[in-house]
Amino acid sequence: MVSALHLLLRPAAAVSELVAGGGPFVMWIFLCGVLLWTLIIERYWYFTQVLPDESKQALEKWNSRRDHQSWSARNIRQMMISRLNAAMSANLPLMRVLVPLSPLLGLIGTVSGMLEVFESMALRGSADARTMASGVSHAMICTMSGLAVSITGLFPVHYFQSRVKRETESLADHFSI
Repeated sequence: MVSALHLLLRPAAAVSELVAGGGPFVMWIFLCGVLLWTLIIERYWYFTQVLPDESKQALEKWNSRRDHQSWSARNIRQMMISRLNAAMSANLPLMRVLVPLSPLLGLIGTVSGMLEVFESMALRGSADARTMASGVSHAMICTMSGLAVSITGLFPVHYFQSRVKRETESLADHFSI
């Protein structure tokens, strides 16, 4: 029982160690990562569970119309496709912001850590390896955390962008005129 609890708490302990070693910017990077992956999971759920039903309903509504040729019918078709496209694109702008935001927060943490190194050198009047190691470690943890979050989010964001484009084109093909 104790070992199972220890295994479940291991990720929380690792994050708290990173925050302790990297400073407050690591917590912001971690929150960006949690938000990013929450949105990725939500988009996956939308594309696999919700979109098929919404597409089917929109197609049935379009096919039940008698008029497919008039100007107003074409505008209705375009509106239906646009609504589905907007639903598919939801949260993508925020995801596209979070991917580059994470390494930028890591950069701020890196600069903060390097300032710590220079401050300790100025206070002591020498370059003590021990005090420098703490600041450099702080800087590298921030850099690594920001890059890790960003890199893990690159592929899913690109995937969903291209999926939106593919699905929109596919819907346009299914909505026959």
